[in-house]
Amino acid sequence: MARAVLGLGLLATACGKRDVGDTVTATGSSTIAPVVADAAKRYEKLHPGVRIEVQTGGSSRGIGDATTGVADLGLVSRVLKDEEKDNLTAHLLAADGVCVVLHKNNPVNQLDKQQLIDIYTKKVTNWKEFGGDDATIVVANKAEGRSTLEIFLHFLGLDNADVQADVVVGENLHVINSVVSNPNTIGYVSIGTASAEEKTGTPIKLVTTEGVVPTLESVRDGSFPITRPLNIVTDAKTSPVAQAFLDYLMSTEINDIVEKHFFVPVR
Repeated sequence: MARAVLGLGLLATACGKRDVGDTVTATGSSTIAPVVADAAKRYEKLHPGVRIEVQTGGSSRGIGDATTGVADLGLVSRVLKDEEKDNLTAHLLAADGVCVVLHKNNPVNQLDKQQLIDIYTKKVTNWKEFGGDDATIVVANKAEGRSTLEIFLHFLGLDNADVQADVVVGENLHVINSVVSNPNTIGYVSIGTASAEEKTGTPIKLVTTEGVVPTLESVRDGSFPITRPLNIVTDAKTSPVAQAFLDYLMSTEINDIVEKHFFVPVR
């Protein structure tokens, strides 16, 4: 039976494209993977016999796997670097923002850029300095290779070496779990992921940044200060079955899926 697989494991393949008939592999960003996995389930019903495997591991994995041919499609939630454009083509799937998240019970509702710099470099270490409780701030930072890390630090104008992290995490949900388990934690994730979790009752809140509330509308109109493209990347050897699925992802037929995950459709 055709199915979509979303997981963390490495693909059991050798270097180069796999000769497995009507199978498409997509790896990379944990932000994009749920959208592609849902689209894959629908696509497989429309195309019996096609199997689509979706795995996470970060945007760097998406770049690497697409470049070496381990995966047909790379999931990359940032702009391609100049050197990456030599081997890969980016296809814009949707737009997203990166927002700061706190526990729902944390009194702090907004932070500006300088305050975030002070928190992440530990110039300020107590929430009472921002109108919160008298409690030590626990800083959660993303692991290397995560595009969310690059986007957030670019906004702050910091290098990763400048960050004084108490917790280093990978997936978006790992950040949210850190905030939920310790109400004094601060983290940052995709607006889409945070909005979806908040909607289901997870005790978090999305923090206003530079006076702008993190919403789909503020991403769409360009007013939110930390935004990014969600890309599917391919090399020059895309198979016909992978190209057909990519065309589906690039169509308006999945706009409802994109919106369900709280991202902004671009078509």
